[in-house]
This record gives sequence, structure tokens and C-alpha cells, in this order.
Amino acid sequence: MITWIVIGVVVAIVLFIVVGGYNRLVALDQRADQSFADIDVQLKQRQDLIPNLVETVKGYATHERGTLDAVTQARAAAAGAQNINDRVQAENMLTGALGRLFAVAEAYPDLKANTNFQQLQTELSDIENKLAAARRFFNNAVSEFNAVRRQFPTVLFAGLVGFDADKPFFDVGEADRAAMTAAPPTVNFQA
Repeated sequence: MITWIVIGVVVAIVLFIVVGGYNRLVALDQRADQSFADIDVQLKQRQDLIPNLVETVKGYATHERGTLDAVTQARAAAAGAQNINDRVQAENMLTGALGRLFAVAEAYPDLKANTNFQQLQTELSDIENKLAAARRFFNNAVSEFNAVRRQFPTVLFAGLVGFDADKPFFDVGEADRAAMTAAPPTVNFQA
């Protein structure tokens, strides 16, 4: 009789650990999915600004067709990306194309002075700031999910209940990483 009680207690403890671990994985998975949805909202807002930005630049820089086409193609690729990895890659391409677009704008003083262009640039900057915050939140949620999925005793059953792989991070990309590690520009007021 005591053997059955001990077996029952052990089974209850194991069930409690498995159910608790599973519920924690589900909650963390949901948190990561929700935080990616927050990123998706910011990305959609950024994509919605791009046609107006391209049209504004077109009016001033008609011979910069290659840059404008690159931005348009990158936007289409970003809008059509189906999974996180494709989305990250497409958004990094779009970020690079937008950087080239703003570099082109530097060559056109009338464009830089255009209030519509300035407003769009300000809105885009605001969205980029929100996007950076959303990416940090998402990467934190992914990190927490991945850590719990690998911890003992969760690692013993995570694969059995459908959590067999780490979630990917929303990486900034090689170009942005290189820009962040590059030496800062120097300012010299002596001419």
C-alpha cells in the first residue's frame, strides 16, 4: 500500500512539473508571438510611408531611378515575406535601401527643405525608434522562451509537446551591425 502511495506521489510530482513546464512554454511562446505582432505593426506603418517618400523624392531626383526602384522592390519583398527569417532579411534590405534613398536626398537641397519630405522623414524616424524598442522586446521574449525550453526538466519533454526548436531572433543584419561598430564620425569646426 505504501508503495502505491509513493508511486502516486511521484507521478503527481512529475505531472505537476510537466504540466507547469508546458504551460510556461505556451505562455512564453505566446508572448514571443505577440511581441512579433508588435514588430509587424511598426513594419507595416513603415511600409505604408515608403510610397509617399518615394513619390516625394521622385519629384526632385528623377534621374535616381535605380535607388527608387530598389526601395520599391525592397518594400515589396518585405511585405511579401512569410516567416520570421525571410521577414528579417527583407526588412534589412529595406533598411539599406532607405539609407541609400536618404543619401540621395542629401544631394538635393530643395528636397531636404521640402516640408512633406521632412514630415515623412520625421515619421519614419519615429517608427524606426518604435521598431527598435519592439525588436528589443521581441528578442527578450525569444531569449526567455529559448532559455526555458533548454532548462532542466523542460528540456526532457519540450520536443515531445511541440517545442523542439529555438525561436529565431530578429537580427539587425550585417550592414547595421557594421554601422554600429564603426568608428563614430569626428567633428572638426576648424577650417
